[in-house]
Amino acid sequence: MATPAQWLAGARPRTLPAAVVPVVVGTGAAISQGGAVWWRAVIALFVALALQVGVNYANDYSDGVKGTDRDRVGPMRLVGSGVAPPKAVLAAALACFAAAAVAGLALVIVTGAWWLLLVGLAAILAAWFYTGGSRPYGYRAMGEISVFVFFGLVAVAGTTYVQLERLTWLSLVAAIPVGLLACALLVVNNLRDINTDVVSGKRTLAVVLGDGRTRVLYSAALILPIVIALVLVPARPFAALTLLAVPLVAAPVKAVRSGATGPALIATLQQTGRLQLVFGVLFAIGLAL
Repeated sequence: MATPAQWLAGARPRTLPAAVVPVVVGTGAAISQGGAVWWRAVIALFVALALQVGVNYANDYSDGVKGTDRDRVGPMRLVGSGVAPPKAVLAAALACFAAAAVAGLALVIVTGAWWLLLVGLAAILAAWFYTGGSRPYGYRAMGEISVFVFFGLVAVAGTTYVQLERLTWLSLVAAIPVGLLACALLVVNNLRDINTDVVSGKRTLAVVLGDGRTRVLYSAALILPIVIALVLVPARPFAALTLLAVPLVAAPVKAVRSGATGPALIATLQQTGRLQLVFGVLFAIGLAL
């Protein structure tokens, strides 16, 4: 039976900035365009975190039962390593999805926007079928598209919407750099696992593009968010605060461009999460001011 520490590791806490940052930036956009509703922001954060942990457990379960996690380079997986039974990990994933659904329903009720139910359902289905089902889209080079949509456009614009009860141009533009940084986490993760994924038959975007082009894609996903934030400076001058995050770009880009592989990229994944979090906070403050 897995220990609490192993369950925590299986939740992959280093990926949680991908859930936190969109809510922070969406709330910054809400402040900029009329004012935040803090309790709604907290619920939105809970939904995002529950979905992120849920998709991590779901991936652990699906990859584990398919046998694609036997020779992982990255952090431990619960099912693949044999420390937790598949049914327990599946139950944990479903519990997280259920918690996200209940909290999301509360936001639907208070906003009266029942169409958000479809958005929430799409998010849960996307989380499950990333590696679940007989034809997981994560094995068909579509993972980054899903991440950009749900951890960028949907999460940022949705967070702003549930507070202001309207879509805004600012939240949609702000979602682009947030989505790119979320994609960067997945890109470097798949770059690390590219050799084992080829052997196991996982056709991630990294496998399709190949090592060299994946490294270029990762670098672009880290640099473009700064550029896009600066494009907003004429309308939101304090978006220039994101320049303070530039020093955090150097180390991960240097590691990836210099050819780091396997376990060496675990540190790069951590650096990417740190950059995402710092950029998100600075960007949110810049939008709010």
